[in-house]
Amino acid sequence: MALKYSKIEIFTNEEANFRGIPLYKAVVQYVLGLKIAARCLVARCMEGCYENGEIATQSVLIGSFNMPVRIDIVLPSVQAELILPVLEEMVEEGIVTVSEIAVRCHKTRNHLFPRHLKVKDMMTPDPKRVLLTTPVSDVVRLLLSSIFTGLPVVDGDGCPKGVISQGDLIYRGGMPARLGLLADSGSGNQDAVLASLALKKARDIMSPAVCIGEDQLLTKAVHLMLEKGLKRLPVTNEAGKLTGILSRMDIFRTITRHSPDWAAFRSQDIPVGNLKYVSDIMRRDVHSVLPETPVAEVLQMIAANDIQRVAVVDKAGGLLGLISDRDLLAAFSDQKEGIWEYLTGRLPFGREIRPSAVTWP
Repeated sequence: MALKYSKIEIFTNEEANFRGIPLYKAVVQYVLGLKIAARCLVARCMEGCYENGEIATQSVLIGSFNMPVRIDIVLPSVQAELILPVLEEMVEEGIVTVSEIAVRCHKTRNHLFPRHLKVKDMMTPDPKRVLLTTPVSDVVRLLLSSIFTGLPVVDGDGCPKGVISQGDLIYRGGMPARLGLLADSGSGNQDAVLASLALKKARDIMSPAVCIGEDQLLTKAVHLMLEKGLKRLPVTNEAGKLTGILSRMDIFRTITRHSPDWAAFRSQDIPVGNLKYVSDIMRRDVHSVLPETPVAEVLQMIAANDIQRVAVVDKAGGLLGLISDRDLLAAFSDQKEGIWEYLTGRLPFGREIRPSAVTWP
């Protein structure tokens, strides 16, 4: 996925100025002073012409030496919208253009993220949210129709007061199965679950909101997520109102398509110890079965070990595939009611399971 960046181009000339200094110098100083994740360059052209018919050239045979100048600024789109009005005022001679560009990565030496990248540059703006008084059943309906598994909870003024995750729905709300399983459980089972959840409100099950300001540096958001063990942060403006949501996936997109080196992690003071390989953080208590294992045993294994899936391996231990509770529900579609009752009745959804491995980054 490409990052949302814009390119601002200013077509002007050497004689253009702003408050007594060359325009190109004024623009560079302005962008530098903003301390944002922007790159700016100035190019002096060899030859050109203007709309009044004047020709600019280095040839001694033609009198005009007012050479064309192009100023390029590449920056996050959110920031572009903020600085364009200022640039338009600064440019008294020239043309200002802006275009959306597809940035595959933005790297800076010795830093995991561009140093001045802010939360509002990478957050998801205007996220879906629910009120403190929203029935939990409506929360579940909204999540079932979405690709995300958590929502911010706001008061009547739009200020975030909490966050509801899938874990909150299960451990505090009493939802008998995770969202993916509930989605495939059939309309009858869904209706029954939703009816049982309608008596509780969002404020009854939400976790307290840990927010971050939209103008804070992205690196601060990373530290906050690591310190608090959070998957998402509500983002607020100066008035404390919700303007966005920042998730782990939003942050991963800024790291580029390639794995960053561990020196970059250390430069950000992110505690990863001596981890270098997947084997350093993977879970080793993986439950596996052979292809000929009876399905009844798979069900018992899922029910007895607080897991959602088991690995299918050959006799040499080679991985052949995975079986999840969702797969079992789909496989027994003609017996869906029975398998649903078994899964929701036997799995320990009512108590919280603490992860035993490093979960992020």
